[in-house]
Amino acid sequence: MAYQTINPYTNKVVKTYENHDDAYVEETLTKAHALYKQWRNEPVEGRAKILHQVSQYFTDNSDELARVLVEDMGKLFEEAKGEVAICAAIAEYYAAQGERFLEKEPIETVMGYAHVENHSMGIVMAVEPWNFPFYQMMRVFAPNFLVGNPLLYKHASNTPGSAVAFEAAVKAAGAPDGACVNLFINYDQVNKIIADIRVQGVALTGSERAGKEIAAEAGRNLKKSSLELGGSDPFIILDDTNLDEVNKIIGKARLYNAGQVCTSSKRFIVTEKNYDKVLQMMKDAFSKAKTGDPLDPNTSLAPLSTNKAKAGLIKKVQAALDDGATLAFGEVNEDMDNNFFEPIILTDIDRDNSAYWTEFFGPVGQIYKVKDEQAAIDLANDSNYGLGGIVFGGDPNHAAEVAGKVETGMVFVNNFGGTVPELPFGGIKNSGYGRELGKLGIETFVNPEMIMVNEKDYVDMDNTFGGFV
Repeated sequence: MAYQTINPYTNKVVKTYENHDDAYVEETLTKAHALYKQWRNEPVEGRAKILHQVSQYFTDNSDELARVLVEDMGKLFEEAKGEVAICAAIAEYYAAQGERFLEKEPIETVMGYAHVENHSMGIVMAVEPWNFPFYQMMRVFAPNFLVGNPLLYKHASNTPGSAVAFEAAVKAAGAPDGACVNLFINYDQVNKIIADIRVQGVALTGSERAGKEIAAEAGRNLKKSSLELGGSDPFIILDDTNLDEVNKIIGKARLYNAGQVCTSSKRFIVTEKNYDKVLQMMKDAFSKAKTGDPLDPNTSLAPLSTNKAKAGLIKKVQAALDDGATLAFGEVNEDMDNNFFEPIILTDIDRDNSAYWTEFFGPVGQIYKVKDEQAAIDLANDSNYGLGGIVFGGDPNHAAEVAGKVETGMVFVNNFGGTVPELPFGGIKNSGYGRELGKLGIETFVNPEMIMVNEKDYVDMDNTFGGFV
């Protein structure tokens, strides 16, 4: 596996990185496991202080870190700065709130006094994607660092610069050796790490294929895993929706990060009353997108991350058209000398069309016309994915009721589907399982150890429960 930064805007190789050998992996595991043993019975205050310093480092070095993201995966500079900012916020959130989340939890019991102590488990192995190279890492690193789980990670092969920069940032902020280590390794080495007894958790954000392979390896070795595997998120627009509010975000909901977002709104589901207006809104929004240098503030649509990503998207779009979809806006740019993919809109997609079941990772909008609200809910749920979603309606309380009927992990009502540290992130179905961020995120890889103390006379469990213990 070649780890190589190729600037998506210029398609020129920036730097190639050498893979780490098995000896380096073993050295890393040994160091990380020793750190886990040290951290296991230490209070969290010291790690919280360092995590605060990590947050400050990301804030103080925002422009420098953002440029790494631009060069690695082509992200717009302002969007890259936004990614750095949310990383700082996540680190600060767990530095401030994590100790409270890990407090002892008392349990009422006939046996005396009992409580749960939330302890670290051991090393966590993370396999992370390229579309948000820092943010995806911080979602896993920050809570596990506070808990006391050292983190090893294999980043995407096309964003090695970001992988190196994240590790360097954590070290510069004062984290000890072994706390967060980047590994340039292949999947055989990943599997060996998962099998190692010193590793107790596995986190992946990536494709369905990768998720199945990592989950199978984790299962074979009895390791807890957490998976986020993408989605085909619905954006439901009800009859009574204030379309002016929809118009403010409809372009961003699909084109942010060049549409390379797991939680992008990919299926716009509109009742007959508003369909024509919404289609025109999307056309207007897409027509204003301007491709160009991601460092140029006038550029509003970045290139796709790689030439391979563009080729794959073209193939999916062509399959959709071959299956009967209508190209309602735009043209398919097949010029492989660059990675730009101008926005297009697909309509007239039925269940027999491959597009109905496919995640389009790029600036491709799909609009579906439905008869009524129930039909919108049914269509939203007729998917193999269940990561996020948006519901817009004139009555926010009713829109929230509709949101509760959508089979997915997260729904935003009358709002753009962003991310903040306190809101849990994750999905169901083929979008994976487990949660990151929020209180749930810090509980993913902890050992909830039960401690029972008999403060009174001995309790005869044989008599109490007929010998069942």
